[in-house]
Amino acid sequence: MHILVTGAAGFIGFHLTRRLLDRGDTVVGLDNLNSYYDVRLKRDRLMQLEQEKNFNFIEANLEDSTSIQHVFDQHVFDRVVNLAAQAGVRYSLENPRAYIDANIVGFLNILENCRHYEVPHLVYASSSSVYGANTKMPFSVHHNVDHPVSLYAASKKSNELMAHTYSHLFGLPTTGLRFFTVYGPWGRPDMALFLFTKAILNGEPIQVFNHGKMRRDFTYVDDIVEGVIRVTDKIPAGNEKWSGDKPDPATSKAPYRIYNIGNHEPVELLHFIEVLEKALGQEAQKEFLSIQPGDVPATYANVEALQKDVDFRPNTPIEEGIQRFVAWYRDYYKIPVS
Repeated sequence: MHILVTGAAGFIGFHLTRRLLDRGDTVVGLDNLNSYYDVRLKRDRLMQLEQEKNFNFIEANLEDSTSIQHVFDQHVFDRVVNLAAQAGVRYSLENPRAYIDANIVGFLNILENCRHYEVPHLVYASSSSVYGANTKMPFSVHHNVDHPVSLYAASKKSNELMAHTYSHLFGLPTTGLRFFTVYGPWGRPDMALFLFTKAILNGEPIQVFNHGKMRRDFTYVDDIVEGVIRVTDKIPAGNEKWSGDKPDPATSKAPYRIYNIGNHEPVELLHFIEVLEKALGQEAQKEFLSIQPGDVPATYANVEALQKDVDFRPNTPIEEGIQRFVAWYRDYYKIPVS
Protein backbone atom coordinates (compact mmCIF):
# COMPACT_ATOMS: atom_id res chain seq x y z
CA MET A 1 0.00 0.00 0.00
CA HIS A 2 0.92 3.68 -0.30
CA ILE A 3 0.77 5.09 3.24
CA LEU A 4 1.27 8.53 4.76
CA VAL A 5 2.77 8.44 8.26
CA THR A 6 2.87 11.80 10.02
CA GLY A 7 5.37 12.11 12.85
CA ALA A 8 7.61 9.63 11.01
CA ALA A 9 10.77 10.91 12.75
CA GLY A 10 9.10 10.47 16.13
CA PHE A 11 9.41 7.48 18.43
CA ILE A 12 6.35 5.46 17.38
CA GLY A 13 6.31 6.87 13.85
CA PHE A 14 9.87 5.68 13.23
CA HIS A 15 9.15 2.12 14.39
CA LEU A 16 5.87 1.96 12.48
CA THR A 17 7.43 3.26 9.27
CA ARG A 18 10.25 0.73 9.49
CA ARG A 19 7.77 -2.13 9.89
CA LEU A 20 5.63 -0.93 6.98
CA LEU A 21 8.68 -0.68 4.74
CA ASP A 22 9.83 -4.14 5.82
CA ARG A 23 6.53 -5.65 4.68
CA GLY A 24 6.74 -3.93 1.29
CA ASP A 25 4.59 -0.81 1.66
CA THR A 26 5.59 2.55 0.21
CA VAL A 27 5.68 5.24 2.90
CA VAL A 28 5.64 9.00 2.73
CA GLY A 29 6.89 10.23 6.10
CA LEU A 30 6.03 13.73 7.29
CA ASP A 31 7.56 15.47 10.30
CA ASN A 32 8.44 19.04 11.31
CA LEU A 33 11.55 17.97 13.30
CA ASN A 34 10.71 20.46 16.04
CA SER A 35 12.95 21.01 19.05
CA TYR A 36 10.58 19.75 21.77
CA TYR A 37 13.29 17.17 22.36
CA ASP A 38 16.74 16.35 20.89
CA VAL A 39 16.52 16.92 17.12
CA ARG A 40 19.64 14.82 16.62
CA LEU A 41 17.70 11.75 17.79
CA LYS A 42 14.94 12.51 15.28
CA ARG A 43 17.45 12.98 12.47
CA ASP A 44 19.22 9.72 13.35
CA ARG A 45 15.91 7.86 13.18
CA LEU A 46 15.22 9.53 9.86
CA MET A 47 18.65 8.62 8.53
CA GLN A 48 17.81 4.94 9.01
CA LEU A 49 14.50 5.28 7.19
CA GLU A 50 16.02 7.20 4.28
CA GLN A 51 18.18 4.20 3.43
CA GLU A 52 15.02 2.46 2.20
CA LYS A 53 14.06 2.99 -1.45
CA ASN A 54 10.30 3.03 -0.76
CA PHE A 55 10.52 5.91 1.73
CA ASN A 56 10.06 9.57 0.91
CA PHE A 57 10.43 12.25 3.60
CA ILE A 58 8.66 15.62 3.69
CA GLU A 59 9.44 18.25 6.32
CA ALA A 60 6.30 20.24 7.13
CA ASN A 61 4.06 21.43 9.95
CA LEU A 62 0.62 19.86 10.26
CA GLU A 63 -0.90 23.28 10.90
CA ASP A 64 0.40 24.58 7.55
CA SER A 65 -2.68 23.85 5.44
CA THR A 66 -0.98 24.72 2.13
CA SER A 67 1.90 22.31 2.72
CA ILE A 68 -0.40 19.50 3.83
CA GLN A 69 -2.66 19.92 0.82
CA HIS A 70 0.41 19.83 -1.43
CA VAL A 71 1.33 16.43 0.01
CA PHE A 72 -2.11 15.06 -0.85
CA ASP A 73 -1.94 16.68 -4.31
CA GLN A 74 1.28 14.79 -5.05
CA HIS A 75 0.27 11.34 -3.74
CA VAL A 76 -2.68 8.96 -3.67
CA PHE A 77 -2.79 7.29 -0.25
CA ASP A 78 -4.37 3.96 0.63
CA ARG A 79 -4.02 4.78 4.32
CA VAL A 80 -3.08 7.78 6.47
CA VAL A 81 -1.65 7.21 9.95
CA ASN A 82 -1.52 10.46 11.92
CA LEU A 83 1.02 10.18 14.75
CA ALA A 84 2.32 13.76 14.58
CA ALA A 85 1.32 15.79 17.62
CA GLN A 86 2.64 18.03 20.33
CA ALA A 87 3.25 15.42 23.02
CA GLY A 88 3.69 15.63 26.77
CA VAL A 89 1.28 16.28 29.63
CA ARG A 90 3.52 18.59 31.66
CA TYR A 91 4.60 20.74 28.71
CA SER A 92 0.94 21.47 27.98
CA LEU A 93 0.82 23.49 31.20
CA GLU A 94 3.68 25.69 29.95
CA ASN A 95 2.89 26.07 26.26
CA PRO A 96 -0.81 25.40 25.62
CA ARG A 97 -0.88 27.06 22.20
CA ALA A 98 1.48 24.44 20.77
CA TYR A 99 -1.20 21.83 21.48
CA ILE A 100 -3.97 23.78 19.80
CA ASP A 101 -1.80 24.42 16.73
CA ALA A 102 -0.49 20.88 16.17
CA ASN A 103 -3.17 18.71 17.74
CA ILE A 104 -6.33 20.62 16.79
CA VAL A 105 -5.56 22.80 13.75
CA GLY A 106 -3.11 20.22 12.38
CA PHE A 107 -5.56 17.38 12.81
CA LEU A 108 -8.26 19.39 11.04
CA ASN A 109 -5.93 19.70 8.05
CA ILE A 110 -5.46 15.92 8.01
CA LEU A 111 -9.21 15.31 8.24
CA GLU A 112 -10.02 17.80 5.48
CA ASN A 113 -7.51 16.30 3.08
CA CYS A 114 -8.52 12.72 3.87
CA ARG A 115 -12.10 13.77 3.14
CA HIS A 116 -11.46 15.62 -0.11
CA TYR A 117 -8.97 13.09 -1.46
CA GLU A 118 -11.18 10.16 -0.41
CA VAL A 119 -8.61 8.30 1.67
CA PRO A 120 -10.00 4.82 2.45
CA HIS A 121 -8.94 4.83 6.13
CA LEU A 122 -7.52 7.37 8.58
CA VAL A 123 -5.85 5.99 11.72
CA TYR A 124 -4.75 8.48 14.38
CA ALA A 125 -3.03 8.50 17.75
CA SER A 126 -5.13 9.28 20.76
CA SER A 127 -3.86 8.68 24.31
CA SER A 128 -4.64 6.97 27.59
CA SER A 129 -4.57 10.52 28.99
CA VAL A 130 -8.16 10.98 27.78
CA TYR A 131 -9.34 8.87 30.74
CA GLY A 132 -8.41 11.81 32.96
CA ALA A 133 -10.28 11.78 36.25
CA ASN A 134 -11.73 8.29 35.61
CA THR A 135 -10.91 5.83 38.40
CA LYS A 136 -12.82 2.70 37.32
CA MET A 137 -10.21 0.17 36.26
CA PRO A 138 -9.33 -1.18 33.78
CA PHE A 139 -9.99 1.75 31.47
CA SER A 140 -12.42 0.66 28.75
CA VAL A 141 -13.11 2.30 25.40
CA HIS A 142 -16.77 1.98 26.33
CA HIS A 143 -16.35 4.33 29.33
CA ASN A 144 -17.26 8.01 29.18
CA VAL A 145 -14.13 10.22 28.99
CA ASP A 146 -15.43 13.74 29.51
CA HIS A 147 -13.11 14.78 32.36
CA PRO A 148 -9.56 15.36 31.06
CA VAL A 149 -7.02 16.75 33.54
CA SER A 150 -4.56 18.30 31.06
CA LEU A 151 -4.86 20.27 27.84
CA TYR A 152 -2.89 17.51 26.11
CA ALA A 153 -5.62 15.04 27.10
CA ALA A 154 -8.31 17.49 26.03
CA SER A 155 -6.67 17.87 22.61
CA LYS A 156 -6.64 14.09 22.13
CA LYS A 157 -10.28 13.78 23.18
CA SER A 158 -10.99 16.57 20.68
CA ASN A 159 -9.33 14.50 17.95
CA GLU A 160 -11.72 11.65 18.67
CA LEU A 161 -14.72 13.98 18.49
CA MET A 162 -13.49 15.62 15.29
CA ALA A 163 -12.87 12.23 13.68
CA HIS A 164 -16.36 11.04 14.58
CA THR A 165 -17.85 14.14 12.98
CA TYR A 166 -16.04 13.46 9.71
CA SER A 167 -16.99 9.78 9.83
CA HIS A 168 -20.63 10.76 10.39
CA LEU A 169 -20.89 13.62 7.89
CA PHE A 170 -18.66 12.36 5.08
CA GLY A 171 -18.39 8.60 5.61
CA LEU A 172 -14.63 8.86 6.22
CA PRO A 173 -13.52 5.66 8.00
CA THR A 174 -11.50 6.64 11.08
CA THR A 175 -9.88 4.69 13.90
CA GLY A 176 -8.44 6.26 17.04
CA LEU A 177 -5.81 4.48 19.12
CA ARG A 178 -5.33 5.24 22.80
CA PHE A 179 -1.69 4.44 23.53
CA PHE A 180 -0.63 3.53 27.08
CA THR A 181 2.86 4.70 28.22
CA VAL A 182 4.95 3.53 25.28
CA TYR A 183 8.63 2.68 25.84
CA GLY A 184 11.48 0.99 24.02
CA PRO A 185 14.59 1.62 21.87
CA TRP A 186 14.74 5.01 20.16
CA GLY A 187 12.31 6.32 22.79
CA ARG A 188 11.49 9.89 23.77
CA PRO A 189 14.02 11.65 26.05
CA ASP A 190 11.22 13.39 27.97
CA MET A 191 9.72 10.13 29.22
CA ALA A 192 10.47 8.36 32.49
CA LEU A 193 12.54 5.41 31.23
CA PHE A 194 14.88 7.66 29.26
CA LEU A 195 15.17 10.22 32.08
CA PHE A 196 15.77 7.53 34.72
CA THR A 197 18.39 5.72 32.63
CA LYS A 198 20.34 8.89 31.93
CA ALA A 199 20.27 10.01 35.57
CA ILE A 200 21.25 6.62 37.03
CA LEU A 201 24.19 6.22 34.64
CA ASN A 202 25.32 9.77 35.50
CA GLY A 203 25.05 9.10 39.23
CA GLU A 204 22.28 11.69 39.59
CA PRO A 205 19.03 11.33 41.58
CA ILE A 206 15.82 10.41 39.77
CA GLN A 207 12.56 12.23 40.49
CA VAL A 208 9.88 9.80 41.66
CA PHE A 209 6.52 11.53 41.62
CA ASN A 210 3.54 10.79 43.87
CA HIS A 211 6.12 9.26 46.23
CA GLY A 212 6.32 6.22 43.97
CA LYS A 213 2.60 5.42 44.29
CA MET A 214 2.08 5.44 40.53
CA ARG A 215 0.94 2.53 38.39
CA ARG A 216 1.41 2.59 34.63
CA ASP A 217 0.44 0.21 31.86
CA PHE A 218 3.90 0.32 30.26
CA THR A 219 3.60 -0.90 26.66
CA TYR A 220 6.57 -1.97 24.55
CA VAL A 221 6.83 -0.14 21.23
CA ASP A 222 6.81 -3.30 19.09
CA ASP A 223 3.44 -4.22 20.60
CA ILE A 224 2.14 -0.75 19.81
CA VAL A 225 3.29 -1.05 16.20
CA GLU A 226 1.74 -4.50 15.77
CA GLY A 227 -1.57 -3.12 17.02
CA VAL A 228 -1.37 -0.08 14.74
CA ILE A 229 -0.66 -2.21 11.67
CA ARG A 230 -3.48 -4.65 12.35
CA VAL A 231 -5.95 -1.84 12.91
CA THR A 232 -4.72 0.09 9.86
CA ASP A 233 -5.40 -2.95 7.68
CA LYS A 234 -8.96 -3.27 9.03
CA ILE A 235 -11.27 -0.55 7.70
CA PRO A 236 -14.07 0.06 10.22
CA ALA A 237 -17.73 -0.25 9.32
CA GLY A 238 -20.68 1.27 11.13
CA ASN A 239 -22.03 -0.51 14.19
CA GLU A 240 -25.60 -1.42 13.25
CA LYS A 241 -26.47 -2.06 16.91
CA TRP A 242 -25.36 1.40 18.04
CA SER A 243 -28.12 3.30 19.84
CA GLY A 244 -28.45 6.97 20.69
CA ASP A 245 -30.44 5.94 23.78
CA LYS A 246 -27.34 4.23 25.20
CA PRO A 247 -24.48 5.64 23.12
CA ASP A 248 -21.30 3.56 23.03
CA PRO A 249 -18.29 5.95 22.95
CA ALA A 250 -16.10 3.36 21.17
CA THR A 251 -18.29 2.83 18.11
CA SER A 252 -20.95 4.56 16.01
CA LYS A 253 -23.40 4.03 13.20
CA ALA A 254 -20.67 5.82 11.22
CA PRO A 255 -17.42 4.00 10.20
CA TYR A 256 -15.64 4.94 13.42
CA ARG A 257 -13.71 2.97 16.06
CA ILE A 258 -11.66 3.61 19.19
CA TYR A 259 -9.21 1.08 20.65
CA ASN A 260 -6.89 0.90 23.65
CA ILE A 261 -3.39 -0.41 22.98
CA GLY A 262 -1.85 -1.17 26.36
CA ASN A 263 -0.05 -4.02 28.07
CA HIS A 264 -3.13 -4.59 30.31
CA GLU A 265 -0.82 -5.27 33.26
CA PRO A 266 -0.16 -2.08 35.25
CA VAL A 267 3.21 -1.94 36.99
CA GLU A 268 4.10 -0.10 40.18
CA LEU A 269 6.60 2.66 39.40
CA LEU A 270 8.99 1.47 42.11
CA HIS A 271 9.01 -2.03 40.59
CA PHE A 272 9.65 -0.50 37.16
CA ILE A 273 12.66 1.29 38.66
CA GLU A 274 13.88 -1.96 40.26
CA VAL A 275 13.82 -3.72 36.88
CA LEU A 276 15.74 -0.81 35.34
CA GLU A 277 18.35 -0.87 38.16
CA LYS A 278 18.90 -4.57 37.52
CA ALA A 279 19.27 -4.02 33.76
CA LEU A 280 21.78 -1.20 34.35
CA GLY A 281 23.63 -2.91 37.20
CA GLN A 282 23.34 0.30 39.22
CA GLU A 283 21.11 1.48 42.04
CA ALA A 284 19.12 4.70 41.66
CA GLN A 285 19.21 7.62 44.06
CA LYS A 286 15.52 8.47 44.51
CA GLU A 287 14.02 11.89 45.17
CA PHE A 288 10.39 11.38 46.20
CA LEU A 289 8.02 14.18 45.16
CA SER A 290 4.30 14.94 45.08
CA ILE A 291 2.19 14.14 42.03
CA GLN A 292 2.46 16.78 39.31
CA PRO A 293 -0.49 18.77 37.93
CA GLY A 294 -2.05 16.96 34.97
CA ASP A 295 -0.74 13.53 36.00
CA VAL A 296 -2.97 10.62 36.96
CA PRO A 297 -1.98 8.07 39.62
CA ALA A 298 -2.76 4.96 37.56
CA THR A 299 -3.45 3.68 34.05
CA TYR A 300 -4.70 0.21 33.11
CA ALA A 301 -5.96 -0.75 29.66
CA ASN A 302 -8.86 -3.03 28.84
CA VAL A 303 -7.91 -4.39 25.40
CA GLU A 304 -10.89 -6.70 24.79
CA ALA A 305 -12.07 -4.69 21.77
CA LEU A 306 -8.62 -4.85 20.17
CA GLN A 307 -8.39 -8.59 20.73
CA LYS A 308 -11.93 -9.20 19.44
CA ASP A 309 -11.55 -7.14 16.26
CA VAL A 310 -7.93 -7.74 15.21
CA ASP A 311 -6.92 -10.73 17.35
CA PHE A 312 -4.08 -9.00 19.16
CA ARG A 313 -3.13 -8.01 22.69
CA PRO A 314 0.27 -6.66 23.76
CA ASN A 315 2.35 -9.14 25.76
CA THR A 316 5.98 -7.99 26.10
CA PRO A 317 7.03 -8.14 29.79
CA ILE A 318 8.83 -5.09 31.17
CA GLU A 319 11.88 -7.18 32.05
CA GLU A 320 12.39 -7.94 28.37
CA GLY A 321 11.42 -4.49 27.09
CA ILE A 322 13.62 -2.56 29.53
CA GLN A 323 16.60 -4.82 28.79
CA ARG A 324 16.22 -4.05 25.07
CA PHE A 325 15.99 -0.32 25.78
CA VAL A 326 19.10 -0.34 27.96
CA ALA A 327 21.06 -2.25 25.30
CA TRP A 328 20.00 0.32 22.68
CA TYR A 329 20.79 3.27 25.00
CA ARG A 330 24.31 2.03 25.74
CA ASP A 331 24.94 1.42 22.05
CA TYR A 332 23.51 4.75 20.85
CA TYR A 333 25.32 6.87 23.45
CA LYS A 334 28.48 4.70 23.39
CA ILE A 335 28.30 3.83 27.10
CA PRO A 336 30.22 0.64 27.92
CA VAL A 337 29.01 -1.90 30.45
CA SER A 338 31.01 -1.27 33.62
